[in-house]
Amino acid sequence: MTGSRCPQAFACRDGGVVASGLRWACAGLIVTMVISVFGGCASTGPADPGGRDIVTASDETDIDRRARTRFQLAVAYYSQGQLETALDEVKQAIAVKPDFAAAFNLRGLIYSNMGRDQLADESFSHALQLDPRDADAMHNYGWFHCQAGRYDVAEQLFERALKVPGYRTPARTLLAQGVCQVKANRLADGERTLMRSFELDPSNSATSAHLAELFYRRGEFERARFYVRRALANSPPGDASTLWLAARIERKLGNRRGADQYGSTLRQRYPQSREAIAYEQGRFDE
Repeated sequence: MTGSRCPQAFACRDGGVVASGLRWACAGLIVTMVISVFGGCASTGPADPGGRDIVTASDETDIDRRARTRFQLAVAYYSQGQLETALDEVKQAIAVKPDFAAAFNLRGLIYSNMGRDQLADESFSHALQLDPRDADAMHNYGWFHCQAGRYDVAEQLFERALKVPGYRTPARTLLAQGVCQVKANRLADGERTLMRSFELDPSNSATSAHLAELFYRRGEFERARFYVRRALANSPPGDASTLWLAARIERKLGNRRGADQYGSTLRQRYPQSREAIAYEQGRFDE
C-alpha cells in the first residue's frame, strides 16, 4: 500500500501509533482479496443474483486449473511477505488466463507493497474492468487511494463495495473507510463509520483500537479506555502501539499504576520499539 510499505501484507502494521495521529492498520487488518475463485474452492465473492449455475470443479478447464494453482501459490507467497516470488506466480497465472480479475487484484496488492504505485493503480483498475462487481478489488483500490491522500476517490470505492449485493465482509470495509475518514480529518464521519464496523464485528481488535485512539485524540478518555481494553482482550497481550495507547489513556485518567503496568508489559515484550522508548523517556503527551 502506498505510504505503508508492509513486507508481510497479512500481518503487519506501519509502525503503530504516531505521535499526533491515528494508528494505521496494514494490509493484514484492512486489505482483502478473493483467495479462491474457481470451482472446487469456496469463493469469498458475492452470490450471483442472475441465476446462473454455480461453477464446480468438474466445470474447470485445464487453463482454469493451471491459473488457479499459480494464483494460490501467489497468495501463499504474498501472505509470507515473499513479494517477488508472489509476483512471479501471479504473472504466470495471468499469462495462462488473461481475464483473471482476482489475479490482477492480487498483482495490485503486490505492486503497492513494493512501492510501484503506477503499476498497482493499473492492476486494480484492470481488475475492476474485468469484474465490475468485485467488491474485494473495490476495497483494495479504495485503500490504495486513501493511502495516497485521494480521499474522495477512496470514499467512492468503499461505498461501491458496500453496495455490492451479497458482500460478505462489510465490517472490514467500514473499518477501512472509517480510518480513511479520520485521516481526512472527518472525525465525526470516522466515528460513525467505525462504530458501524464495531457493531457488525465487535471482536475485531483493530476496530476497537482505532476507536480508542479516536476518542483519546478527542479527550474522551473513559470511552478510549473502554475500547482499548476491548482491543487488548480480543488480541492479548496486544501489540506495542495498543499497549502504549493504553498506558497513555491510564495516565490521562490519573491511574499511574495502571499506566506503569501497561508500560512494563510494553518494555518486556517490545523493548526496542519506539513506543517502549517513548515510555522510558516519559513522553506521554506526544
